[in-house]
Amino acid sequence: MPLEIRNIEMKVGDTLKIKGKISDDANRFAVNLGSSSDNIGLHFNPRFQDEVDGAVIVCNSKCDDSWDSEQRESNFPYSKGEKFKLRITLKEDSFEIKLHDDSTIEFPNRMSLGTVNFVSVDGDFKLVSFRCN
Repeated sequence: MPLEIRNIEMKVGDTLKIKGKISDDANRFAVNLGSSSDNIGLHFNPRFQDEVDGAVIVCNSKCDDSWDSEQRESNFPYSKGEKFKLRITLKEDSFEIKLHDDSTIEFPNRMSLGTVNFVSVDGDFKLVSFRCN
């Protein structure tokens, strides 16, 4: 069941910190940041078995309920049944995503969001903690 948080007011320079535990039979999970469910500046979507690339992290954005082009990352530090940490920092021109293996993904802030008001998490993991500062 997805968790949606509205009116979060994450500003440029703020970091969203998520801890979770991936399900033993996980297929994928997603974290979305934006102004609404129809306008997502960052869709962060680790997929354990993608039809094209196998294990891959897909990042994308959605404007007025229409998806843009995907950015695919082959570095996949996730394992089924394992705990993980994720840190997403909102910057003026990008989202900086720090994975729990200390690698970083930069995804462009295509919508020039200065504030994120909407966050959702969904998929095959249990949310352990969530903090924005």
